[in-house]
Amino acid sequence: MASAEAAHHYHFDITMTCSGCSGAVERVLKKTDGLSSYTVNLEAQTADVYTDSVPFDTVLEKIKKTGKTVKAAEADGKGVGV
Repeated sequence: MASAEAAHHYHFDITMTCSGCSGAVERVLKKTDGLSSYTVNLEAQTADVYTDSVPFDTVLEKIKKTGKTVKAAEADGKGVGV
């Protein structure tokens, strides 16, 4: 569910081992105002977020609050330290 119209694309590699893990990430993203769209892929252990206005750090912190480990991340195609 990519959104080519969104100004920003954030990609996260997240340690997720079960549907409960991916569900937790989906729930925090669903509650985040300002996201154009997002996808969470349990098999690939990734999340892709599209937004015009939400800062990268805000999305990163929300994902980290689920207790899941963010192994790597990109903001608009550039690697970002996590």
